[in-house]
Amino acid sequence: MVTVSELDPAFAAHLRCVAKAIVDGDVVPVLGAGANLCDRKEDEQWIPGTNLPSGSELALQLADRFDFEAVDREDLVRVSQWAEVTNGEGKLYKRLRAVFAQDYEIPSLHHFLAELPTLIDTAPPDKPAELIVTTNYDDLMERALQERGVPFDLLRYVSRGPNRGHFVHQPPDGDAVVITTPNTYAAVDPDRQTVVLKIHGTVDREDATGDSYVITEDHYIEYLERTNPSELFPVHVLAKLMNSNFLFLGYGMRDWNLRVILHRLLEDRRGLDWTSWAVQHKVNALDEKLWRTRQTELHQHRLTEYVAGLRATLEDVIG
Repeated sequence: MVTVSELDPAFAAHLRCVAKAIVDGDVVPVLGAGANLCDRKEDEQWIPGTNLPSGSELALQLADRFDFEAVDREDLVRVSQWAEVTNGEGKLYKRLRAVFAQDYEIPSLHHFLAELPTLIDTAPPDKPAELIVTTNYDDLMERALQERGVPFDLLRYVSRGPNRGHFVHQPPDGDAVVITTPNTYAAVDPDRQTVVLKIHGTVDREDATGDSYVITEDHYIEYLERTNPSELFPVHVLAKLMNSNFLFLGYGMRDWNLRVILHRLLEDRRGLDWTSWAVQHKVNALDEKLWRTRQTELHQHRLTEYVAGLRATLEDVIG
């Protein structure tokens, strides 16, 4: 159990800033593949069927399965493109579903985010909004919210089929709705209810035909053609994205797909200055420079330690 008094002073000051912004309803967590490794030990390896992989681990498995022999075998986008070209999208989707449609243990990060509506409900003046963005294909965040009984709206991007290029809104009760006119769609509002925004698609536990993944080079090229935020996200969700601090968890700036969507979001803020933060365990000089040029402070910590410190600080701020 971490206490605020045990934290390094500079780290504690940062966490207090983030915690206050969370209480104000101004933080949008953005989860990358590294978020799923939150509680994994430093030397622990990925065991298929037991835990979730990093992007490079998944790439290596797909490279072996689909005989991808190029030097960039850890590049998930390139390897996925090869798999689709040589074996078809159906085969690639089958392999991805085998990885993501399983009941993995929910990491402490996801539990913490799912607890926020309850924790902050005790803080004045009002319970803040909660919008959680993820580029992951698993359903760990949804399961964490369901375990705590938190109602939420799910927005999932569709990369294939007749609804390609649109988000689908799945309310906690009711039928799914394809959002064809995002700039007028007001049924999703993070000021009223928690929203999980899955910007790169997701596995669909109930129906394999509903699986959708933005994962190959072709997928990303098509996706980037649609990255005008005003034409992609529902109106209230867009407003939240435009007027919030981002907290990037489990990302490295080598993820070029993240850099593109981040660039578009920051570009569309029309000069409004919202500092964001990124938490990254292993950092190099390029990471530091890329985050800095995108108005984002980089903090080097293991996610498990960061979550424990943020929880303690938030409880201290709430009182």
